[in-house]
Amino acid sequence: MQNPPQIFDRALLRTRLARAWRAGDPCDFLVARTAEDLIFRLSGVSRAFPRALALGSPHPIIADVLEAPGRFVVRAASVPAALGSGGALLIADEEIPPFAPASFDLIVCALNLQFVNDLPGVLAQIRRILAPDGLFLAALTGGQTLRELRACLARAQEEIEGGASPRVAPFTDLRDLGALMQRAGLALPVADCDSFVVRYPSVFELFRDLRGMGATNALLAGARRPLRRAVLFRAAKLYRELFADPDGKIRASFEIIWASGWAPHESQQKPLAPGSAQARLSAVLGDKSGDF
Repeated sequence: MQNPPQIFDRALLRTRLARAWRAGDPCDFLVARTAEDLIFRLSGVSRAFPRALALGSPHPIIADVLEAPGRFVVRAASVPAALGSGGALLIADEEIPPFAPASFDLIVCALNLQFVNDLPGVLAQIRRILAPDGLFLAALTGGQTLRELRACLARAQEEIEGGASPRVAPFTDLRDLGALMQRAGLALPVADCDSFVVRYPSVFELFRDLRGMGATNALLAGARRPLRRAVLFRAAKLYRELFADPDGKIRASFEIIWASGWAPHESQQKPLAPGSAQARLSAVLGDKSGDF
């Protein structure tokens, strides 16, 4: 098998997340929103999930949400500060989860899978360590995230440098995620998205929040090349011209894609076999012109 393409500098990602924690609590509005949504989604599932894994999330609030009576939570992350306390703590890379098959009844990945180099491979590993009829829940930033910033940086680089280099990470498309989960062997996949806009006084406050998330550019192509000052200020000017509200504040789009899937089990619903219908479609629709 060919090795997957290396898109992200994973060591640089860990360094930047650790730096954000050393500077104080990272910017957490995205993870707080995700944790609130996670509580809501789990409340609709009538299962106990005695063995849970919070895998790779950049903030301990996700594992905190999973804590419940009768549930043992394993916290695995690449940066010690992201683990928090409680349950079992483990420094681990979500690209290579060090767990035995069928180890967990519930696995949650929140705001980290957008930075893995081999998403199909990670999903296959998650399927491997998920017990039969176990649930996988993931939240990751989607394709509309920071669309305004991407457009302004690309245009500024085109104008000043004669070409654009990648400055913002590519994001997973909602339509692709369900197919990837099925490919990994997860049953009953469901995907939906939460889209919202955050307003800032200027692009520089947006950059500050991205640094506070440890989520600045870690692409192998161009990650270590500093953004030229002229490009930065031109992008800021374009941002204000193109994406500002009447009060002068700029808009930044965010999209969180949610995906869920189950480890196959005989108790789960299965699609009917082809040809097993008990009535013709034309009869159900009341069509008088004949069968479809």
